[in-house]
Amino acid sequence: VESQLSNRLADYGVSLTPTVERLAAFSSVQNTYLTIFQMLGGLGLVVGSIGLALVVLRNVLDRRGELAMLRAVGFPKNTLSRMLRYEHWALLLAALVIGVFAALVAVMPALRAPGADVPGLSLALTVVAIAVSGMIWVALATHIALGGQMLDALRNE
Repeated sequence: VESQLSNRLADYGVSLTPTVERLAAFSSVQNTYLTIFQMLGGLGLVVGSIGLALVVLRNVLDRRGELAMLRAVGFPKNTLSRMLRYEHWALLLAALVIGVFAALVAVMPALRAPGADVPGLSLALTVVAIAVSGMIWVALATHIALGGQMLDALRNE
């Protein structure tokens, strides 16, 4: 029936396609936009992790007096560095978990739509890139803040 209708009505511009193919074509356009916005969002989050580094740096620099006091009572520098990294990595992990959960809640209706294709690997790689980037920036900011002489900070404390 499809071939006969297509042949007889071709002069009038009729082209019959199965519903599944038509919906897949519409979904491919939507998925392209979602992929573009996912990449832009991932880029924004990586840039945001640089902002995290600046916040961590500022936080640790503000606490230099406390850290100098801990050094004076015998805490090794690597223990302080590890403590600060773990503290800020825990905050990063909590932020990632909350962000992923909020994103899933926001896009759940679109994911349940017929023909929706979830780019799971791409999403997982984006979250991992954000986590790794944040961990690197936290470690770098901690290293910079704990570098140098802490004697002046101890005098101010």
